[in-house]
Amino acid sequence: MIRFIDLFAGIGGMRLGLEQACQQLGLESKCVLSSEIDRKAKETYALNFNEVPQGDIRQVSEIPKFDFMLAGFPCQPFSHAGKQKGFGDTRGTLFFEIERILEQCQPKGFLLENVRGLTTHDRGRTFQTILHSLEKLGYKTNYLLLNSSNFSLAQNRVRIYIIGLLHQYPILTIQSDRGAIDSHSFKQHIVQPSLFDESLSVIKVKDILETQVSENYYVSRNFEQQLLKAVGYKIEKLYGVRLIDFRGGNSIHSWDLGLKGKCTQDERDFMNALISNRRLKAFGKHQDGKSLTLDQIQTFFNHDHLYDLVQSLIEKGYLKEHNGKFNPICGNMSFEIFKILDPDSISITLTSSDASRIGVIHQDRIRRITPRECARLQGFPETFAIHHEDHAAYKQLGNAVSVPVVKAIIKDLFDNENNRAILMESNKFSKFDYLAS
Repeated sequence: MIRFIDLFAGIGGMRLGLEQACQQLGLESKCVLSSEIDRKAKETYALNFNEVPQGDIRQVSEIPKFDFMLAGFPCQPFSHAGKQKGFGDTRGTLFFEIERILEQCQPKGFLLENVRGLTTHDRGRTFQTILHSLEKLGYKTNYLLLNSSNFSLAQNRVRIYIIGLLHQYPILTIQSDRGAIDSHSFKQHIVQPSLFDESLSVIKVKDILETQVSENYYVSRNFEQQLLKAVGYKIEKLYGVRLIDFRGGNSIHSWDLGLKGKCTQDERDFMNALISNRRLKAFGKHQDGKSLTLDQIQTFFNHDHLYDLVQSLIEKGYLKEHNGKFNPICGNMSFEIFKILDPDSISITLTSSDASRIGVIHQDRIRRITPRECARLQGFPETFAIHHEDHAAYKQLGNAVSVPVVKAIIKDLFDNENNRAILMESNKFSKFDYLAS
């Protein structure tokens, strides 16, 4: 039996992946401790696993003996103490709690998950600190950068997974694969995934949409009409569009929708040209927020009535002038959604703050993606109970770990005879039956 603990558990995505992998391999598994600090996440966890996780791991007084650790730990800035040796210090971070438990309990292995930026945070110092700390504790590690879209999920989500075994390098057949960089690239290079399981299929956004949803998820009729008018009432032109005021490309802006006042086509063309060209190196080295003079603007937008266009846009609140230089007013516009997904591609990465504002076009109407659809993007089964409050559900699912990715890693790890020999050593648990805080 694999006895495991589930730290920073969220709603239990890592636990679910491990349990599914063990079930498929015919291995018994038992969670002997779960820990999560968020109250509403604990409510969802309890709905699905019939246990309420303990709170802050720093306050947990006893940890039962266990073989394997799961931890989707938060990434916090690390101190530079001890940097003369090339490494920082983990004290004051939640990763220190992982170290503490590994040092005192000496389980056979672990799986840690984090954002891809962990590898580059503080010029790579944070990641090297983590690997060095694990090595000092006697753990040999391997790590993978994996995209959820390669695991039959319609989501572009790259995360780092750190796998460790006590005194032995983990043997894995899965290799790092960051997948397509965006939904456009995904459509251009759709292939049958072949990381490790030829049975995996390509899943697209249209495959995860619910048939019937509440009217509450649809955008307002007024906003829908503004969007449709901006694309000439050709709804398919909204596929993959981002609603944003400080980026060009496949985007719709407040001036396209007339949110502060209706704009002429010339005014829209001017604003689009301005945001596309104001980052050019010819106008300065800084990447954003360049204010330009009329003479500079005329180098890429030469119009007979440029001054009149500029004055009109200032009056409407789309443009500002300071000391003879002009810049778009790019505040946070109250767009009801900020991205409309392409049904024939994959979703952008779900996040806790923005999952509720991702849009889809379904049955010729525009709406927000539902919590159940978010759960499908993360690979949670249909039987998984979602929190009854939408706000909490979106936050939890945006923070969650993609279940099939964890399942694949655990299955690959446990399926290897050498790895399993370490993990399944009979009756050899940690140095202490219980860890005293």
